Amino acid sequence: MEQDKKFYTLIVFSENFAGVLNQVTAVFTRRQVNIESLNVSASSIKGVHKYTITCWTTEEQIVIITKQIEKKIDVLQANYFTDDEIFIQEVALYKLATPVVIDAPQVSEEVRRHGAQIVEVNPTYTVVTKKGRTEEIMSLYHALNQWNCVLQYVRSGRIAITKSCIEYLDRFLAERRESYEAQKKQQANG
Repeated sequence: MEQDKKFYTLIVFSENFAGVLNQVTAVFTRRQVNIESLNVSASSIKGVHKYTITCWTTEEQIVIITKQIEKKIDVLQANYFTDDEIFIQEVALYKLATPVVIDAPQVSEEVRRHGAQIVEVNPTYTVVTKKGRTEEIMSLYHALNQWNCVLQYVRSGRIAITKSCIEYLDRFLAERRESYEAQKKQQANG
């Protein structure tokens, strides 16, 4: 059963109400599936929030989780994806010891080689930022950690958009509007 587990990204759209996040995460807790990362932000549609949740689980479990989340009253839509179906980015911040950065030019070379940017330098610490996929971010972390210069490190949750030309939520909202208009027309005529 363990070998059947895959890494999934669940994208959930909901109305912007208090308590929805708790309802969504409770589904994972009940199914005993650990959330690896969670990002919540406004979407391109006013009043609609987008949750990007990652987890290791089986396809059978992710299907059940997705259906249970979609049943929540304030959830508009939920879909799950594998990495080949979405564009993915994360952001990381690395706080490095400035004396080591100055004494070992290889540290700055690693930062440049990994396409990261230095955003702050002072006598005590240097802050570096890197965006990319998890593997790229972790690669820079391991390279910097060899120099024992990492004072702090943090990585954001994944953000993702689908590779599909059609946004699933747009289609869902259009169908919902058509249904509403048809019901309204039927009530007026009948």
